[in-house]
Amino acid sequence: MKLIDPALASLATAKNLLLDPWGLSESDMARAIGEIFTHKVDYADLYFQYTRSEGWSLEEGIVKTGSFSITQGVGVRAVAGEKTAFAYSDALSPEALLSSARAVRSIARQGAGKAKIHEGKIVTGRDLYQPIDPLDTLSAPEKVALLERVEKMACARDPHVKQVMASLGMEYDVVMIAASDGRLTADVRPLVRLSLSVVVERNGRRESGNAGGGGRSGLMYFTDEVLRDYVEKAVHEAMVSLDARPAPAGEMTVVLAAGWPGILLHEAVGHGLEGDFNRKGSSVFSGRIGQRVASKGVTVVDDGTIEGRRGSLNVDDEGNATQRNVLIEDGILRGYMQDTLNARLMKTAPTGNGRRESFAHLPMPRMTNTFMLSGNTEPEEIVASVKKGIYAANFGGGQVDITSGKFVFSASEAYMIENGRITYPIKGATLIGSGPEAMNRVEMIGNNMSLDSGVGTCGKEGQSVPVGVGMPTIKMAGLTVGGTA
Repeated sequence: MKLIDPALASLATAKNLLLDPWGLSESDMARAIGEIFTHKVDYADLYFQYTRSEGWSLEEGIVKTGSFSITQGVGVRAVAGEKTAFAYSDALSPEALLSSARAVRSIARQGAGKAKIHEGKIVTGRDLYQPIDPLDTLSAPEKVALLERVEKMACARDPHVKQVMASLGMEYDVVMIAASDGRLTADVRPLVRLSLSVVVERNGRRESGNAGGGGRSGLMYFTDEVLRDYVEKAVHEAMVSLDARPAPAGEMTVVLAAGWPGILLHEAVGHGLEGDFNRKGSSVFSGRIGQRVASKGVTVVDDGTIEGRRGSLNVDDEGNATQRNVLIEDGILRGYMQDTLNARLMKTAPTGNGRRESFAHLPMPRMTNTFMLSGNTEPEEIVASVKKGIYAANFGGGQVDITSGKFVFSASEAYMIENGRITYPIKGATLIGSGPEAMNRVEMIGNNMSLDSGVGTCGKEGQSVPVGVGMPTIKMAGLTVGGTA
């Protein structure tokens, strides 16, 4: 098997954690794949994983919960046509590997012809983050001190702050993929995240605000400057909510702020551009390559190659190098996000979007960092063009129906726009619409595209993976707003 550059160091780490302690070798992996190919299959792979994670949470100056876990195992997959067989084991041994391989080979008839296991071409990997263990970048007392520091900052920021909750999570994830086309790939993936929630009170009314972020780094990511930014955002959101009035309802112009509001793009458009939904014809975007699906000027990209980002990967969970994929270009649909299975069935190439939650899950097409590119308009000019509408600065939860593209999103921070000016904050605003229709209602695109702070987690078919979102300030006409007024 050939090694995928630049994974030599990562591969050595993976072997030390996943093979050597259990008496496993590359020959055992080749034997397992060979066992699968005693039946006729198109493709097979082995996905080894070692994950060490740790979490701390602090409230009222006290660490109230802490967690530490280690998981490891191997997932074995065989693909024949559209059929997939999958088995996994949290035991790592030559016997367990062979047992899993024998379990999955049953998807094809015995004696139908043994495929050749060959050496594939060398695929260039990425070098987007340091292969460090973030759990070791600070001592336990230093981790507690980090949470205490952000709590003190929040309490000092405003006298109305009555309660602060902060949590710190870190993960050291080592994966290795051996495929029947000869590729052997490894990746060492650090991930950290800090979450902050504050409760403010004034005249008997209480409101909350949230902020946080992280990325593929060690805990040195959380400098005082970063922590102050989280505090400012969380306290600001909570204090604004104290003055918020009930949101109006009806059809109106909506301006979305740059950054995290890109979650609407992720849900309402991104999922509909994943290859499996389009191969099955269940997406509103199925069969529409080359057609206009959004307003002129709208360009949507999924990019797993941005250094240090939460949604970035050196290689996806099938060993394919991640890419920058233009999905919609100037309003025209250009392509879908693909894993290996759906790319083969749709007679196209994988795009580095094969992702899985763990070794115990099958890969599927998933987003990495999905965002809309900037336009040429100043954000202030966009707001000034609105006679009456809503400015959505931040979003809470939301959901979308892939088949219809219909979505519902709740704004956690929003304001009224009157005569070209942002006037007063509103509470309870819900945006209701259809992804394709919304993208065709984009009238102005700001020049200030930004990505979220590193908090996104995407769910699909019971699997969760870290992602990134982003967008510039945009203006959309005629969206339905569900309010509380």
